[in-house]
Amino acid sequence: MDSAWIALASTEQLQQQLADLQRRLDAVSGDKTTLPLYGIPFALKDNIDAAGWPTTAACPAFAYTPEADATVVARLREAGAILIGKTNLDQFATGLVGTRSPHGAVVNSFNADYVSGGSSSGSASVVARGLVAFSLGTDTAGSGRVPAGFNNIVGLKPTKGWVPNTGLVPACRTVDCISVFALTVADASQVAQIIGGYDAADPYSRKNPNSAKVGMPVKPRLAVPAETEFFGDTQNQAVYEAALGKLRELGAEIETIDFMPFRKLAEQLYYGPWVAERTVAVEGVNAEHIDPVVRGIVENGLKYSACDAYKAEYIRAELSRQINDALVGFDALVVPTSPTLRTLAEMAAEPVLYNSQFGTYTNFTNLADLSALALPAGFRADGLPAGITLIAPAWHDHALAAFGERWQQALGLPLGATGRALPKQATAKQAPGSVRVAVVGAHLTGMPLNFQLMTRDAVLVEQTTTAPAYRLYALPGTVPPKPGLAKVADDGAEIIVELWDVPQARFGEFVAEIPPPLGIGNVQLADGRWVKGFICEPYALDGARDITTFGGWRAFIASQQTAKH
Repeated sequence: MDSAWIALASTEQLQQQLADLQRRLDAVSGDKTTLPLYGIPFALKDNIDAAGWPTTAACPAFAYTPEADATVVARLREAGAILIGKTNLDQFATGLVGTRSPHGAVVNSFNADYVSGGSSSGSASVVARGLVAFSLGTDTAGSGRVPAGFNNIVGLKPTKGWVPNTGLVPACRTVDCISVFALTVADASQVAQIIGGYDAADPYSRKNPNSAKVGMPVKPRLAVPAETEFFGDTQNQAVYEAALGKLRELGAEIETIDFMPFRKLAEQLYYGPWVAERTVAVEGVNAEHIDPVVRGIVENGLKYSACDAYKAEYIRAELSRQINDALVGFDALVVPTSPTLRTLAEMAAEPVLYNSQFGTYTNFTNLADLSALALPAGFRADGLPAGITLIAPAWHDHALAAFGERWQQALGLPLGATGRALPKQATAKQAPGSVRVAVVGAHLTGMPLNFQLMTRDAVLVEQTTTAPAYRLYALPGTVPPKPGLAKVADDGAEIIVELWDVPQARFGEFVAEIPPPLGIGNVQLADGRWVKGFICEPYALDGARDITTFGGWRAFIASQQTAKH
């Protein structure tokens, strides 16, 4: 069997899933819109439980058959998805290489002489080859990102606690994240929305405060390491440098930052007491049944004391604070997903050193409570793929995804190893966890009150017009000058507005600053959509100047300035 798989669905398992899917469809009177993943096949890393399927973590002696689905699997089934199989991994999710498994190495989907990356090797491979639409992996030190970079696909590493770990065999329980692989950012983001959300059964689950930015500005401010290490891999370096050039073409402002705190924190995960978490995770497993390289790693945890663990936590907290402070004011940090790529032969000769190199730009992420998104970035001179990763503070997942979609569309790379072209992006949907607001006057870009949106991390979505059922008035005596928008029964017109997505938790702050006679109500757009937007009390329109013929506030202001000159 293909080494990317540990188990494939039997005929009986498929029939049972299809019967369950039909019952779900019948329960909603055949409305497939309530089942967003209706009939879509997916794969599952074999350290995540699926009822009736053995969970092995790539260690046959460890295997057990759970009676219940992991929370994420249950949510996918409820959305209509069909589990096709469970995938190979570096044993007990310990490794970034994809070679530490009794089921054999999972090879790179572009060149079988090279590694696939791990530990979520099988999950990345089956997506890259188009065998499933998406898959779930896990990410502790970069296992949801490195295989994405090596196989030209997307790897979404969510904020810790957003996606529940109930039903996951832990690697490092305090930092583990269930991750998503897909061919496009849009697909990965949709799956993450379905599996994400608070789960009381997971003690590390968290509720999204919905206070972080949900998108990025047209010209984002991006950080990059002041010094970038590629361990002599000039091909990966060339792809990364070309990617930075492309980001600048797209309008990004790129600035260097000191990467030393990131490097120091990355070292903690494998070269300090944190490795004892992996030792705890395999308690009770006979050492003879553990891969020799994995065994060597987990046995290191036995040499640390409780005092060492607390000291390591103090170091983690200090470095994490420095890292998050360094990212203030930036929309994201951009790093190579991996500095280098190795052959199977090279990995066999240096299994620990080269694994460590792969984690140079990933190991620190979960320890520092950051979100991350691995993206295809292009192909090396030898035809192998390389990637970049966007990293931001916790709960910035939607912002990373929004920019990731723009990035994929700009590059237009083929999908994974399928050779298929990237589909054109559909109309941008409203970001989850946001309120879409139509602004018509002093809050427009460049206008005096626009800062009230910017300081709430609101993001400009588009300029459009209202339905042809509104009139616009210049309100007398307002400082700064403001217009009033009124819906009318007859003789209306389209008025230019800007649409902004405001984080839900910041929306109340924004509304609290709106003075009378203005308020927030519902505004209809030219395409029929309804959004929140500025409206005006009717009493304030008596004696106000009707400026509808200008088509928008900006044109009216420009006319006033011209008149002064």
